[in-house]
Amino acid sequence: MLVNRDNLEKYLLSKVKKSKVAIPDEATAWLSDGSILPPISRQEVWAAGVTYLKSRNARMEESQSSGAASLYDMVYDAERPELFFKAAASRVSGHLQQVYIRKDSSWNVPEPELTLFINSNGNIQGYTCGNDMSSRSIEGENALYLPQAKIYEKSAALGPCLYVSSSPISGETAIKMVITRGGIEVYQDSTTVSRIKRSFTELTGYLYRECDFQHGCYLMTGTCLVPTSGFTLQVGDVVEISIDAIGSLINTIGINPKHK
Repeated sequence: MLVNRDNLEKYLLSKVKKSKVAIPDEATAWLSDGSILPPISRQEVWAAGVTYLKSRNARMEESQSSGAASLYDMVYDAERPELFFKAAASRVSGHLQQVYIRKDSSWNVPEPELTLFINSNGNIQGYTCGNDMSSRSIEGENALYLPQAKIYEKSAALGPCLYVSSSPISGETAIKMVITRGGIEVYQDSTTVSRIKRSFTELTGYLYRECDFQHGCYLMTGTCLVPTSGFTLQVGDVVEISIDAIGSLINTIGINPKHK
């Protein structure tokens, strides 16, 4: 109810003027104990695929053996974007929480994505960092396996906050990802939002064309940072995704202890 409205920035600013200032020591303790939940309640999380050229190339590479590489080439240039359901709120991790890799996948990667918060009227009201965990060996085996490659327990993370702005986020906004293993950096790269092929309003328009979202929706907008084919995540790796104006989303890699 708080965020699902038009003119969200104006509304929140009006509330801030009437709010009490938190005691610094209390605020610091609350933020440092790892208790920041993902900024989501009853919203669904959806995702857009193949919105950056590098993502198209990576999808084509992983699908060569299955003969499906041309599918990703076609969708990159098609009028209609690729959109898919990613996660229910209960499967979303927050800042400093674990995300999982699948035990039946031999090739697992994180995908850092600028993520839109769209209200129930279909208007973009905010932004956050998103981690779209992906099992590339499963998707590469058969394009129809995409739901299994993308949708599983703790396969998505959002945070550390919801950045609210009445102005569209700048195309010069930088997205950076760093992966460390045992304290040693094993991957680092960055890009800017301007390299995306499709506009955020275009992606939002297709998502809301025949879907209603009573509480609003989160939409991951695709990735341009893809580790090389020789890289796969391991348990204990730490993934840090940083986006200008929003902050850093940090997650540790784990596996689901309920499934052996």
